[in-house]
Amino acid sequence: MNKRLKKSLKALLPIVLGIFVLYYVYCDYDFSRIGEVLAHEVAWDWMALSLLFGILSHVFRGLRWEQTLQPLGEHPKKANCIDAIFISYAANLIIPRMGELTRCGVLNKTDGVNFSKALGTVVTERIIDTVCILLITAVTFFLQMPVFMRFFSETGTKVPSLSHLLSTPWFYVSLFCVIGAFILLYYLIKVFGLPRKVRALILGIWKGVLSVGKVANPPLFVSYTILIWVCYLLHFYLTFYCFDFSSHLGLLAGLVMFVGGTFAVIVPTPNGAGPWHFAVITMMMLYGISASDAATFALIVHAIQTLLVIVLGIWGWLRVSLQH
Repeated sequence: MNKRLKKSLKALLPIVLGIFVLYYVYCDYDFSRIGEVLAHEVAWDWMALSLLFGILSHVFRGLRWEQTLQPLGEHPKKANCIDAIFISYAANLIIPRMGELTRCGVLNKTDGVNFSKALGTVVTERIIDTVCILLITAVTFFLQMPVFMRFFSETGTKVPSLSHLLSTPWFYVSLFCVIGAFILLYYLIKVFGLPRKVRALILGIWKGVLSVGKVANPPLFVSYTILIWVCYLLHFYLTFYCFDFSSHLGLLAGLVMFVGGTFAVIVPTPNGAGPWHFAVITMMMLYGISASDAATFALIVHAIQTLLVIVLGIWGWLRVSLQH
């Protein structure tokens, strides 16, 4: 398989997957309703406020990223860090997960930031973000456990117990395979060594990972992290007030759907298209929203938020391009 075909498949498969799930979710939906809802039923002032928090989440992420780069001797402009974040989210619409590499490349171009060091800080960010969403999920699950149980039941999702998992022979086979692979990799590296460029790349990434412990202002770093996730939540939750049928839903309902949507976007489709719709629609129905209204909500909200990502990506790309 040549490289061009691999790249084409890498770009097309997530799109095809997203289209397939969207077709499954919306095959019986009456799309004629969308125009009427957009013209007469959407509270655009609430939508604008929601989009503002979407922009702020990117801004705070860019400012936090700049903090993690400073201990590595890299001092990019704050504006360039923010523009790189804008571009990275737009790049993810083309090829999911490409944004992490794209933003490192942008700062390398604009400020000469070492690519491997920047990539290491991105790895650190992903670890921190994973911890944050797991904490949010744990709190939300505890507060709304019956809703999650109904969701798992109605979608046919099985949550195996830890004891069942540990008693499965395949768990130990997989575990030993992973351990064996790491041992083999260690001895191969020890015997044959690593090419100089690979060693430099790994060292740079490792330095980037460790940079979080050396930030100049830890309280500010924590504040940025909290603000990022508060903005993410408000970016989604405030859209409830854009529609009469969802305006009565409270913050707990917002947290449940926010968590469900966050895990849904792990599926590699452009901006979570398809899986996100399925998760949000199913959870809205658990709170008494009709299937038609829930589908309308998911379709409009996701489309507008995706449009924001595109606009911000173009804005960031234009600003970066004008510098050179």
